Amino acid sequence: MSVTSDLSSTARPSRRLIESRTIDYIPDAERHGRVFSQFTLWFGGNLQITAIVTGALAVVLGGDVVWSLAGLLVGQLIGAAIMALHAVQGPRFGLPQMITCRAQFGIYGAAIPLVLVCIMYVGFSASGTVLAGQALAHMINVSDRGGMMLFALIIIVVATLGYRVIHALGKVASVVGIVAFVYLFTRLLLENDLGGLWANRHFSLPMFLLAVSLSSSWQIAFCPYVSDYSRYLPREVSARRTFLAVFSGSVLGTQASMTLGVMAAALAGSAFSGNEVGYIVGLGSSGVMALVLYFAICFGKITFTTLNAYGSFMSLATIVCGFRQRVAISEWMRMLFIVLMVLLSCCIAMLSQPSFLKSFTHFLLFLLVFFVPWSAINLTDYYFVTRGQLDVAALSDPDGRYGRWNWVGISTYALGVLVQLPFIANSFYQGALVGWFAGNDISWLIGWVFTALCWLGMGRLRRGAVCRSIG
Repeated sequence: MSVTSDLSSTARPSRRLIESRTIDYIPDAERHGRVFSQFTLWFGGNLQITAIVTGALAVVLGGDVVWSLAGLLVGQLIGAAIMALHAVQGPRFGLPQMITCRAQFGIYGAAIPLVLVCIMYVGFSASGTVLAGQALAHMINVSDRGGMMLFALIIIVVATLGYRVIHALGKVASVVGIVAFVYLFTRLLLENDLGGLWANRHFSLPMFLLAVSLSSSWQIAFCPYVSDYSRYLPREVSARRTFLAVFSGSVLGTQASMTLGVMAAALAGSAFSGNEVGYIVGLGSSGVMALVLYFAICFGKITFTTLNAYGSFMSLATIVCGFRQRVAISEWMRMLFIVLMVLLSCCIAMLSQPSFLKSFTHFLLFLLVFFVPWSAINLTDYYFVTRGQLDVAALSDPDGRYGRWNWVGISTYALGVLVQLPFIANSFYQGALVGWFAGNDISWLIGWVFTALCWLGMGRLRRGAVCRSIG
C-alpha cells in the first residue's frame, strides 16, 4: 500500500514538548516511536473507571455475571478488530483519521461525519469528567463540581502538549492501572464470596446482545481517532504489528475493566448506581489506600479524556481548515479549540451528573448509528477499493480530484444510517423490527455489513465505467 503525494521534507524530528503538527501530513523525516507504544496507550487508556461503569451496565440492566462477561468479550473482539484496522492507516498516510474521509465524502462533505465525531468526543469527555471529578473531589476534599473543574484544567494542559506527552501518559497509565487493578481484584476475591455469582447462570438473549452491543460500541467509538495516535510511526512499520498492538491492548485493557465492573455491580446491587467511584474504591479499601485508588482513577481518566479532547480539537480543526482551504491551524487557534471543547464537556458533566448511568448508556449505544456507516465506508475503501492509494495533497484542494462534495459517499453514508432505523432499540428511538431480536439493538451489525457491501459495489461500478471509457 502506498500514498500518492509530492510532499517531502528533510526536517529532523522535533523534540519540542508541545506538538507543532496539527492535521497536516507527517513527513518521513519526522516519524518516530515504536509499535509497543500503541499497546500501552490503548491498554492503559482502557484501564479506567468509565470502562468499569460500562461493563457494570450489563448487570445493572438485568444480566448475570457469566453471560455478561461472555457477551462483553464477544463485543470486544468484534469492535477492537474494526478499530485496529483503522489504526493501520496512521503509519501509511501520516495523517489523522478523519481527514482521510475527505477522499470518500469530499473536502466539504467530510464535515458531516466530523460534526458527529465532535459531538461524540464532547459526550465521552463529559462522562469521564463526571467520574474523575468524583474521584478528585474525594482525594483533595472539595465538591464534585470543584473536582470536575480542576480535572478539566489538567486535560487542557495535557491535550495542548500533544502527541508525545499523550503516549508517555499511556505508558505510565499502564503501570498505574495494572497495580490498581491487581489490588482491587485481589481484595474482591479474598473478601467476597463469589460462588453465588458464578452459580447464577441464566442465558438471556436480550441481555447477551446488550453486553455485546455495549462493548462493541465502546471499541467502535475509538475508530474516528485511533490513527491520530499511530500517524507518527515510521511508514515501514508492519501493518500486522500495528494491528496486533492496538487490538490486544484495547481488548485486554477494556475486558479487565469491564470484568471488574460486572463483578462489583453484581455484589453491590442497587448500591452501585450513583456511587460508582465510591463503591469501587470501597471494595475493602480505606485510609491511605483509598487515596491511592482515587489517584489511580484520576490518572486513568486523564489519559482517556485527553484522547477525547485531543481528538475533538483535531476534528474541529479538520472542519475549519477544509472550508478555509488550509493545511493546518496556528498554535493559538489550537489552544482555543481545546479550551472550548473541554469547557463544553465540563459544563455538560456538571449538568448531567445525577442521571449519569442511564444517560451514558443511551448515548453510547445511539452513537453507533452514525459511526458504523462511516467506518464501513472508510475501511472498505482503504482495503478493497483504493487499496491504500491516497493523494495527500488533494485532501486540501476543493478543486482537486476529491472535489467539494462527494455525493456518492454522502448518499451511501445516509443509506447506512437509514437501514439501521428499523433495528434501533434506544430511548431516543425505537425501530419497528426490534421485536425480531427480542427488543435488542443490532442495528450496528446490519448497518456495517450493508454499508460495506454498498461501497464495494459502488467501487466496482466506478472501475467498470473507467474501463469502458478507456476501451
